[in-house]
Amino acid sequence: MSRLTLLILFLLGITCSLARASGDENAEAEVALRRGPHWLHKLISRSPVLQQHHVGVSLVDVATGERVYQFNEEDYFVPASTMKLFSFYAGLHLLPDSLPSLRYVVRHDSLIFWGTGDPTLLHGDVPSSRAFRFLKSRPEKLFYMPIPCVDTFGPGWSWDDYNYYYQPERGPFPIYGNTVRFYARAGQSRPRVLPAVFTASVEPAPAQYLNSTDHVRRAVLENRFFVLPSQKNWIDETPFRTSTGLLTSLLQDTLRKAVGQLPWQPSVVGADLQTVNGLRVDSLYRRMLRVSDNFLAEQLLLMCSTRLGADSLSTERVIRQVQRQLLTDLPDTLRWVDGSGLSRLNLTTPRTLTALLLKLHREVPEKRLFDLLAAGGRQGTLRRRYRDPRGLWLWGKTGTLTNIHNLTGYLRTRKGRVLAFSFLNNNIPGDDTAVRNEMERILTQVRDRL
Repeated sequence: MSRLTLLILFLLGITCSLARASGDENAEAEVALRRGPHWLHKLISRSPVLQQHHVGVSLVDVATGERVYQFNEEDYFVPASTMKLFSFYAGLHLLPDSLPSLRYVVRHDSLIFWGTGDPTLLHGDVPSSRAFRFLKSRPEKLFYMPIPCVDTFGPGWSWDDYNYYYQPERGPFPIYGNTVRFYARAGQSRPRVLPAVFTASVEPAPAQYLNSTDHVRRAVLENRFFVLPSQKNWIDETPFRTSTGLLTSLLQDTLRKAVGQLPWQPSVVGADLQTVNGLRVDSLYRRMLRVSDNFLAEQLLLMCSTRLGADSLSTERVIRQVQRQLLTDLPDTLRWVDGSGLSRLNLTTPRTLTALLLKLHREVPEKRLFDLLAAGGRQGTLRRRYRDPRGLWLWGKTGTLTNIHNLTGYLRTRKGRVLAFSFLNNNIPGDDTAVRNEMERILTQVRDRL
């Protein structure tokens, strides 16, 4: 073969390679165009921070329903606390304007009462005294009747988080948020304890806990609280083990009157069933969504259950009803097992979350909806991010577990468009600070350029 022939073949090879490369670039550009703005696709798909974990993004114009940008929008992710938006949606459709605090019947000289799941009785952050005042003022003898309810922990929860404030036990009649609060001052040997009845259950930490970074460690199966030494002031909150006996004891202690116990008697529930109403629902929604309160979200679904039947409190029944009757128009099948998103058994897609946001925006006045959510630079879990001295521009719900950080909500662009978005990150290796920073950088570009 002559040198001229070799040169021609070499040049043909280069030409074909360039053509293929050009074709690949054109194909990539065409796919990106279908997804949305090419500059946004480059920011996400080529970000070195987002390369080693699973990322999904969905961006939709609220006014028109136009799909502005999609990236892995059909893939399933563990949503973490963004699931609270589904619980919120259930509450909007199943609860009245006020929370149902307790139910009761009067039989001769006795008042028999049971729980609805209302978590606000003497709660430390969203306290309600309405049920307390009602029971305190009644002349009848008081008898508590425990209604059948869900397990104290949800399916797929981490058992070893039992000690932490974000995972109190669920139940039909919570009191004090089912937690003990500790207030310690440097130099004092024992912290102040609320409710005070638990003071006798507080002990110095044994040697096995001294390397812990916690202030308080509770025994796994009993209400013994071990306090670790510290040279600083601190406040901590630890869940207590719930039981019917403990509840009636706490009620007697705070009401200063006797409270008896009765076994569950479905025959008691009749035409004379009465309900004591509590706080306005937005008081609970605001706290639940802004700071991502798991306990309030779980109890919200139990309160919803009271609207579907008086025989038991069932999270599963509420989820089944809402999915069958209210969420049939979602783009993908939703895997939904608890109210808070603590479970890793929950699964959803970015476009499903965005579809829920569109439904919420249609059904709830924007001013009220945005006020209930965390807001960038202003309130809740977003108060230290998405700041702008010219005003609020992003409202949303975060979802964080180990190796997971998600954000879904609404943003207002410089041109005044309101966009619903879901930005999900699963399987993050290690610390997620860089991912949060990158999300903020990208969403700020969305605000400025769309």
